[in-house]
Amino acid sequence: MKIEVLGTGCSKCQALTEATKKAVAQKGIFAQIEKVEDIMKIMEYGVTSTPALVVDGKVLSSGKLLSVDEIVTLLG
Repeated sequence: MKIEVLGTGCSKCQALTEATKKAVAQKGIFAQIEKVEDIMKIMEYGVTSTPALVVDGKVLSSGKLLSVDEIVTLLG
C-alpha cells in the first residue's frame, strides 16, 4: 500500500502525516508513506485544497485534517 500526504509543508499537512503514521501502526499494516510537497505533483491529482490523503493513487480526502480514527476507517 502506498500512502501519499499532499501538502506544501503547513502545520496541518505535517499533522496529517503524523496521524497517518499512527493510523498505519494502529492497523498493523505495511504501507509506504510519502510526503509530497511538489505543487505540480499535487495538481496532477486534481487537488486544490491541502492537506490531502492519497492511497494507491486514489484521493480519499482533501482540505481536511483527518483524525487517526478517520484515517483508520478510510484504510478499511
